[in-house]
Amino acid sequence: MGSKKNKSATRDITTLNFEQGYHILEQHPMFVELLHNTRIVRQQGNLCPLKSWAVVTIDGTVHVHPTRRESPEAWVYVLAHCLLHLGFGHFQERKHLREWNAACDYFVAKFLADLKLGQAPDEYRLPLDFGNRNEDSLYQEFCEKGIPGSDFYDFMDIILEPYAPYYWGRSFDWQAGFGRGLTRAVTSAVNVAAGREPFLGADVENDTPAQKAKSWFINSYPLLGALAANFKIIEDPLVCQRLSISVAAVDTQSQEIFINPAAGLSAEECRFVMAHELLHVGLRHDTRRQGRDPYLWNVACDYVINSWLVEMGLGELPQVGVLYDPDLKDLSAESLYDLIVTDLRRYRKLATLRGIGECDILEEGIHDWWNCDDGMRLDEFYRRCLSQGLVYHHEQNRGFLPEGLIEEIRALSHPPIPWDVELAKWFDNYFSPLVKIRSYARPSRRQSSTPDIPRPRYLPDSNVEEGRTFGVVLDTSGSMDRELLGKALGAIASYSLSRDVPFIRVVFCDAFAYDQGYIAPEALAERVKVKGRGGTVLQPGVDLLEKAGDFPKNGPLLIMTDGYCDRLQIHQEHAFLIPENRSLPFVPKGKVFRIQ
Repeated sequence: MGSKKNKSATRDITTLNFEQGYHILEQHPMFVELLHNTRIVRQQGNLCPLKSWAVVTIDGTVHVHPTRRESPEAWVYVLAHCLLHLGFGHFQERKHLREWNAACDYFVAKFLADLKLGQAPDEYRLPLDFGNRNEDSLYQEFCEKGIPGSDFYDFMDIILEPYAPYYWGRSFDWQAGFGRGLTRAVTSAVNVAAGREPFLGADVENDTPAQKAKSWFINSYPLLGALAANFKIIEDPLVCQRLSISVAAVDTQSQEIFINPAAGLSAEECRFVMAHELLHVGLRHDTRRQGRDPYLWNVACDYVINSWLVEMGLGELPQVGVLYDPDLKDLSAESLYDLIVTDLRRYRKLATLRGIGECDILEEGIHDWWNCDDGMRLDEFYRRCLSQGLVYHHEQNRGFLPEGLIEEIRALSHPPIPWDVELAKWFDNYFSPLVKIRSYARPSRRQSSTPDIPRPRYLPDSNVEEGRTFGVVLDTSGSMDRELLGKALGAIASYSLSRDVPFIRVVFCDAFAYDQGYIAPEALAERVKVKGRGGTVLQPGVDLLEKAGDFPKNGPLLIMTDGYCDRLQIHQEHAFLIPENRSLPFVPKGKVFRIQ
């Protein structure tokens, strides 16, 4: 046990030192852009040799030794060394690759020594008595006379082959990026000398396109300004890599928008991406999923949002991860989802801003402080932000908004109707209140004051009462929750009694159908004994009611299930009663009521 603990502690220390070195280099204005556009691979089995520290491939992937234990300053030096290979354009085909690699290493070592950045490990402490010679002259000398200290120098850290297709789908001009970084470093040095900056790179974080896009929304776009002000922008490539975020994603609970700087988004593309994620939040796409497949629901919402953003002319479409089809322009997310599930083979291969098969609406768990009774709930907070933003947008004449977007924002101002109220409305459509009629068929009533005058009785209309029933197909499989059964049966019984439904035709279904005949509503809620608790096959129960001679042909059916059922073919009027976070394995034609 002791050896395992020591090994775990060593692993934690090595990771901590590496991450500290990474973040130190991230603060340097010369390297921040290069660092954000590289991909760090630090796990067993990468391309880094056992005796080396790190290697870099032509596509900007840095393979770091996963277990070397060294100080953060050493990792600053190693990472900067690899980045300078990219920035100086050292990935060239030469006849003697080892000599060319050595010449580039000597040139980079001299550059870092003059820069006084980090602490060189033993393997990187090369002779620096070559003056200010460039790589080509060093290469020629090494080819003619050999590499100085060749017994000491025995590694190559430049790999001309790409590690894999660039995972965010675009290339990057490393030399141009290094030039911009050099300009920022000189500017920062002048500011430090003038007393305007306390240290190099102090304002780098607020100078990124994503941070500028956030400031633009807050200052110039009131529709999304309130939402943008309450979200933190995370631009850490290591975090994005750990969460498999290729371009962007949003966490509605922790109020964070993740934007991968390695995606190389321009300022206009950042505006588009940030508006995309903020609309996911404001339109409550996470709570409106209602048991649907998370990825397919995400795809449907992406199509709708991107269509609106293109119509609004807000920013520019990024080259990767954007789902846009003009033919789907006027569809809602719910109707588009119903269309998508009919062609799963095609839509499963699409990429959101997070990546292929991934959701850019993150679900990391709910923070309890948003659910306190004394404050405003998170759902209400987001709804109010977008609703007030719409008012400010119109008052300040900030531009055109699509009609569909306006309708959805206004719909958010009205709380959703509870499931039991919707179920009551469904009953009202089929069972109107009984109207009592006067009848002389039975002995009439007589008043004592006027005993000679016969008076009619009030009786229910027998013609209306006949056929006043509905069928209940109840899923009694083992997966059906008992509390759900009790809640649903109680609601059905109470509504049946309030609407004068004398009897209900009940069928229990698991692997077989169990016909219970007609049951009074009060018995349904109290004394009914559930049969089954096996598998789930509901179609026999539906067929039994549709073919029963004593069941009305126009009688509605109410199917209660937890969603783990077969595909159903139903010809009569019907509705489904399912739990809130479940979905049906097919596109339902009837209404769906979701029990909370």
